Amino acid sequence: MTRLVHLSGELVAEQDAKISIFDSAIMLADTVTESTRTFHHTPFKLDEHIERLYLSLKLTRIDPQMSPAEMKRITLETFEANLHTYEAHEDCWIVHNISRGLSIAGADPTKQVGAPTVMIFTQPMNLKPWAKFYKQGCHGVTPMSRMVPSQSLDPRIKNRSRLPYTLAEMEAKLVDPEAQSVILDLDGHVAENKGGNIFAVSKGVLRTPTTVNCLAGISRAAALELAQQLGIPTQETVLQPYDLATADEMFFTSTPYCIMPSTKFNGHAVGDGQVGPVTKRLLAAWSELVGLDIVAQAEAQIN
Repeated sequence: MTRLVHLSGELVAEQDAKISIFDSAIMLADTVTESTRTFHHTPFKLDEHIERLYLSLKLTRIDPQMSPAEMKRITLETFEANLHTYEAHEDCWIVHNISRGLSIAGADPTKQVGAPTVMIFTQPMNLKPWAKFYKQGCHGVTPMSRMVPSQSLDPRIKNRSRLPYTLAEMEAKLVDPEAQSVILDLDGHVAENKGGNIFAVSKGVLRTPTTVNCLAGISRAAALELAQQLGIPTQETVLQPYDLATADEMFFTSTPYCIMPSTKFNGHAVGDGQVGPVTKRLLAAWSELVGLDIVAQAEAQIN
């Protein structure tokens, strides 16, 4: 079935959703973004995603020309227009991409000369690439490339300029084709993954980098909140590769997979090389929160 896309005030068929080659999204990668997922066809933390979207818009000085409430309304309208294309057991992404609109080549790229380009679409939630890692854990690898320093671009601005992350992920996969990148900042501190945050468990304490050098992830916040509800001590701090290599447990958080256990880091076993008890407790609590077995849903896609 053909899905519909919201494109600057209109719902159009996916194949007809086109923007100008002169859009700032193309010319400058001048675009902010959000990706929300559903559970049982219910968007998860959509308000938080829209709130973060508007913080990114403010910092990039892109005028969306609509309120957060209006953005939420058209988001749900787009989602509901596509709901019939998803089976009862299927969930989906809800993605926002918002650019400054038409970009005039010249001396001043900062001017928004017209309406923004507002792009909202849904896509099937493909969990196959991560499904096996829930049980066996993934391999976290530090690439050669470093994070764009926060002095240049605050990592809390969620943007579509993903080339540095893509190159870092490629470098990690030179070590292991299935590796998940653990990107360091210029000081050698653990920052983030190409699309997620990083956690370590040491002596019962759940630790994660502060948002000085990484995205303030919605899933990151959800994991911290669940940990506090379970009575698991948490700490937002500076982490170095040493702390991951010597941790008892390690995992990534991100919108699609929620929690992805990591049982190996730069070739070293993390803890005993098995998915640890704290990670399992948090995954179970997340499944209970959303009323869906997260692991089973992912594994069903590869069975």
